[in-house]
Amino acid sequence: MPFKTSDVVPAGTFARREQPTIPVPGGLLIRPWQAADAPAVYEAFQDPVIQRWHARVADSVDEARGWIEGWGKAWPEERDAYWAIADAATNAVVGRIALRLIVFGDGQAEVAYWTMPSARGQGIAPRALTALSNWAFTEVGLHRLELTHAVANEASCRVALKTGFAPEGTKRSAVLHADGWHDMHLHARIRGDKPTGP
Repeated sequence: MPFKTSDVVPAGTFARREQPTIPVPGGLLIRPWQAADAPAVYEAFQDPVIQRWHARVADSVDEARGWIEGWGKAWPEERDAYWAIADAATNAVVGRIALRLIVFGDGQAEVAYWTMPSARGQGIAPRALTALSNWAFTEVGLHRLELTHAVANEASCRVALKTGFAPEGTKRSAVLHADGWHDMHLHARIRGDKPTGP
């Protein structure tokens, strides 16, 4: 039985092209991960703030390198897309940003991000999220981007609100962290929403 609607984004949209590098205002760029970034990923996951909001722990640089390999494979499989946020002048990693749970047929994905401890307080996450969202809407053709964060994660909520991700509700007891089940705020931005951001 045929569907009444066509896929919002055709399958193969990522698989047919190389993962791009996306410029970010203020001397940053979003670029594909490199094997040489493994020490930075390992360092990031030693940070108590990142550990608090993530279920995974990196026990070694080699383990972080394995994550990077997996992140690279996700692009042609069109299920997730992971980028490093990097300093454009030095190529140093200052954070991570991703499109997760991509469903091209429905034109939807979830955004996720973190920043290195030394890079916080500089507006890096909002700038990177705005750049990635604009690319996802205009270049890829996605219709809806979702963003979820633990209700207790006030910093992530500020990023969401600053970048035009409207609050839509609370998902009760939705994600299990090391300290128990967390309620999650759900935010979303729709293609055509009035652009906001830093």
